[in-house]
Amino acid sequence: MNEVRIDKWMWATRIFKTRTIAAEACKKNRVSIGGVSVKPSRMIKAGDVLQIRKPPVTYSFKVLALTESRMGAKQVPQYLENVTPAEQYELLEINKISGFVDRARGLGRPTKKERRDLEQFTDFYDPLD
Repeated sequence: MNEVRIDKWMWATRIFKTRTIAAEACKKNRVSIGGVSVKPSRMIKAGDVLQIRKPPVTYSFKVLALTESRMGAKQVPQYLENVTPAEQYELLEINKISGFVDRARGLGRPTKKERRDLEQFTDFYDPLD
């Protein structure tokens, strides 16, 4: 086996949960090799480096070996190497920390913590007392 379809390989190595989702990511130009977007039918070989955008992060994986069949999570490191830069993971952490801070007004209900903070604030400042 010298070459494998990119959508099959991404599904087999557990980058995407289903092959359909992997193919859709390719169609939406979220998967690229060397800066060039690829179609789901693109054949890959060992040594290729894939960039996969899962907003807000762009992951990079180096293909070590080829497979078409899904495998257990413990076997995945034999088939790919994660070469994602540290800056991308910092971006992910910043997004997790920010939470609902940047939420636009009127988009969704407050979380339980936000509601409690609001109640605590309104109890602290009661203009009628």
